[in-house]
Amino acid sequence: MQRLAHLCEAVSGTTRKLEKTALVAEYLKSSDIETAATSAIFLTGRPFAAWEEATLQVGRRSLWHMVAELAGKDEAEVTAAYKRRGDLGAVAGDMLPHRAGQGLSVMEIERTFRQIAATRGTEPKMALVRELLTRATPLEAKYIVKIMTGDLRIGLKESLVEEAVARAYEATLAAVQRANMLLGDIGQTVRLAVEGKLAEARMRLFHPIGFMLASPIESPQEGLGYFPEAAVEDKYDGIRAQAHISEGQVKLFSRTRDEITESFPELPDTLASLASDAILDGEIVAWEYPAQSMDTSRIVDGTVAEVSKAVDLGRARPFSILQQRLGRKKVSDRMLRETPVAFLAFDVLYAGDELVIDRPLRERARILDNLLSAERKPKHQLAHRAAQATLSFEDATDGRRERIIRAPVFRATSPEQLEGLFVAARARGNEGLMIKDLSSLYTPGKRGQSWLKMKRELATLDVVVTAVEYGHGKRIGVLSDYTFAVWDGDRLANIGKAYSGLTDSEITEMTKWFLEHTIEDQGFRLVVEPKIVLEVAFNNMMRSERHESGYALRFPRIVRLRPDKSAEEADTIERVRQVYENQQK
Repeated sequence: MQRLAHLCEAVSGTTRKLEKTALVAEYLKSSDIETAATSAIFLTGRPFAAWEEATLQVGRRSLWHMVAELAGKDEAEVTAAYKRRGDLGAVAGDMLPHRAGQGLSVMEIERTFRQIAATRGTEPKMALVRELLTRATPLEAKYIVKIMTGDLRIGLKESLVEEAVARAYEATLAAVQRANMLLGDIGQTVRLAVEGKLAEARMRLFHPIGFMLASPIESPQEGLGYFPEAAVEDKYDGIRAQAHISEGQVKLFSRTRDEITESFPELPDTLASLASDAILDGEIVAWEYPAQSMDTSRIVDGTVAEVSKAVDLGRARPFSILQQRLGRKKVSDRMLRETPVAFLAFDVLYAGDELVIDRPLRERARILDNLLSAERKPKHQLAHRAAQATLSFEDATDGRRERIIRAPVFRATSPEQLEGLFVAARARGNEGLMIKDLSSLYTPGKRGQSWLKMKRELATLDVVVTAVEYGHGKRIGVLSDYTFAVWDGDRLANIGKAYSGLTDSEITEMTKWFLEHTIEDQGFRLVVEPKIVLEVAFNNMMRSERHESGYALRFPRIVRLRPDKSAEEADTIERVRQVYENQQK
């Protein structure tokens, strides 16, 4: 582990990506296969492979107390060190004592991590943590804590680890990326690369793969500027979700790759009834169903004239209604009745035994249509799923309520048609339009010009909170004023501050989170870990020296929290410049 820790120090000490990649590649190549495989997982900031459900379940506060205890320091000293370093792993490296005989191998740490994950109860877990940190050198302990908290912070993204694997074992980057995507396991990808068997990787269900992303546009004219003919869908104000379905088992994952199945217990039975294994891409929305049962068969290649058919399926309700369902491990029968949801499927990534992301959208659309229109599995075949979801209302297997809906698709070949579809989408209460190239392949985790999104009326940005301040008046004692930033290369550049838009309960909840994730306490102002994403709206944008981004937002207000987005997915300074320039036209 000492070698791996020194590697991490070296990687952290350079900003050059090629040098980072070269350092990791040399380490992997000089290690035995199991050490290299496990180290690759650790270098992504995880204790276990992405596909695994194992978690350490060791709280940050418990780790904090353990570091203080082993260092022989009081909490005030640890707090002061944390404010200086902004990282508990770095505090452990600074404060934990050197002892004779310290030192652990990577594989010993991996075995202990698995023991911790398998152990129940805080005290037995912390006994294992104590032994682990006592036996580790201070430098090893620094990175053990970082891995345990999922906060490696050495400027090494998983994509760079993939590049290092390709370089170390003389494989193509595309082959490494595809194997890692299919397996959800960079360690197993290393093993296959060593053996020259990357092509043998097969899709492992129930680990989320990257979502294809859309680029924003400002006008119907721009919407058809990248491809001549578009497949057009409403842009729904819900939660983007990936549904994995196999042999009666169903799991739902958000865009941040967190499992959210428990929040939507009415969906698994319906999804499990599909005729074959599948991975679907779609949107979970709070849904207002028609008063009477409707024919929900697919709408393919629709035209503007067919917009009324989409209304017959029901309509999406505002995101604020769906928000009541998020993050709940127990959803009451009353909430299930009053806030029903639907899964609006608009793409398929895997069907039967085949990964279909390399097929064009027009083909994937046909596969999705056939999958959703095929005869469903009889209800008795789903009996073994009873433990996963027990519903107290009429479900889709009875044919009374369809909870999987094929997102209506329209065609547009002119700006006028796009404008008409946009107006209709807004009239249905949706955000705007998704405009997709019919020949586009599904590219996980990438944003390009093949998928476009068009919203209007108020410009919005997805931003990262970097600092918070205590409020005034009725908000004394809570952190309600948020400073936020966009990405300028690899750094965050502040662009504004807002205090309105969140509910009192959201402010209270976020105050607790920010207090637990403070990097620097400046008294009334706290610099916080840049992990919370907000969607902010504003009236217009100005050039300004007040913020390091060089721009300021006029009348910014918080539209909503975006727990479905990671900080890395926030908007960039390029997007800011684009909005500013379009505003000047």
